[in-house]
Amino acid sequence: MKIFKYTLEIAVFICGAVVMVFELVGSRVLGPYLGTSIFVWTSLIGIILGSLSLGYYLGGKISDKKPDYGALSAIIFSSAVVIGVTLLIKDFLLAYLLKNMGDIRIASIIASLILFLPASLLLGMVSPYAAKLKLSSLNTTGSTIGNLYAISTAGSIVGTFLSGFYLIPRFGTNKLLIIISMTLLVVSLMLARKKISLIRVSSLAIMVLIWFGFGEASRLSRESGFIDVDSPYNRIWIYESVDARTNEPIRMFSVNSESDSAMFLERDGLVFDYTKYYHLARYFDPGFKTTLMFGGAGYSFPKDFLLKYPQATIDVVEIDPAITELAKKYFDLKENPRLSIYHADGRVFLNKTKKKYDVIFGDAFSSNYSIPYQLTTREAVKRKFEILADDGIVILNTISSINGEKGQFLRAEYATYKDIFPQVYLFPVRNPSDGDEVQNIILVALKSSEKTAASVDPELKEYLSHLWKENVEEDVPVLTDDHAPVDYYINKTI
Repeated sequence: MKIFKYTLEIAVFICGAVVMVFELVGSRVLGPYLGTSIFVWTSLIGIILGSLSLGYYLGGKISDKKPDYGALSAIIFSSAVVIGVTLLIKDFLLAYLLKNMGDIRIASIIASLILFLPASLLLGMVSPYAAKLKLSSLNTTGSTIGNLYAISTAGSIVGTFLSGFYLIPRFGTNKLLIIISMTLLVVSLMLARKKISLIRVSSLAIMVLIWFGFGEASRLSRESGFIDVDSPYNRIWIYESVDARTNEPIRMFSVNSESDSAMFLERDGLVFDYTKYYHLARYFDPGFKTTLMFGGAGYSFPKDFLLKYPQATIDVVEIDPAITELAKKYFDLKENPRLSIYHADGRVFLNKTKKKYDVIFGDAFSSNYSIPYQLTTREAVKRKFEILADDGIVILNTISSINGEKGQFLRAEYATYKDIFPQVYLFPVRNPSDGDEVQNIILVALKSSEKTAASVDPELKEYLSHLWKENVEEDVPVLTDDHAPVDYYINKTI
């Protein structure tokens, strides 16, 4: 049969594709626990590349001894088993690292070493071993090796586009790990030919059972209120909990480990204190009409905004359409003529919009450990200034301290806004007198240089009482598109 004539080429192509699928799905494995910062991606890519390099070396050394199809089949079979083990241990390992590792860089390196090194190393051994099996003449050594590595690279390209555009959004993290494990088991059986063992057939059967098991587990999770969705942009968890202060039932919306939104299940109102500080808009500009918000998630504040300000409109920029659909399904987000939703990158929207706004709200996080740096820079802040009305306001949520090493991001962002806006204020949410505590800190920037009168609104008085009146040290440079070490600062905050 012709398929046996090209068995090695097929195996090399598939393994090349699996490597890239495994790498991309790896970001979704790490995301809910460690975030999606540049440190996580650096660790993931670096460990996988290092593992592949070691695999190339070991594959070449082993193939020189006594190459045969059975050994190559065993290598691929082992990679399938290791990916299956990764599936079973990943959540326990990552939860442990999240709890016990303070430095996200160390945690992401350890996680990548344990979860992704073994399978990547084994898959790296495939191409050199296949090349050895394929060699029949020294006269064609170069072309044979070149052809196989080209096939492997072609597989990687197909795997990259297939996983990013279809597989991850369609199947999600757990099922995709099962798919690639089963795929490798089939390739292993194909290479084994007559030496098919009961162990390999049984392993394939076990993975099929795990597939159905995860499907049933997902169904039960959904019925119990836990939703786990992979979109083209994010890993999203929705689950029910209890508010620690009021003991009321709430629903949480988590994106890549960030608890972005929450809603009370039995009444209206904002769950998180920091979101209430957005209402300072009516103190700084009582007659505002048009507003813009970066970051949708569960749309908690936009829903509250629509209830409290019938005279105003709000545009929400949310990069992920799946988040909006989930908010409609699980967070009571409804169509409203005063609400416009734009699915776009925040910076792209900023650069393109010709609209003018009275207020800009900011709450865009990729995760607890990652902020879209392109929204933090001087160029982005300048663009916000330009699209604001003459008395316009920016109200921005950050998580940081004010003083010390853990406050470097806050001070960099503060300096960046001070470079553009005539008035910039800070409002620590939990403890207004402690500059060393890491907490939600609301940054308010005013386009006008005029002072605002005192408020008689008791709610606003409470928020205004949190104004930071101490000095903010000027020891970090302004953030720019050219140099914005946001992830580096955030890691210190953690």
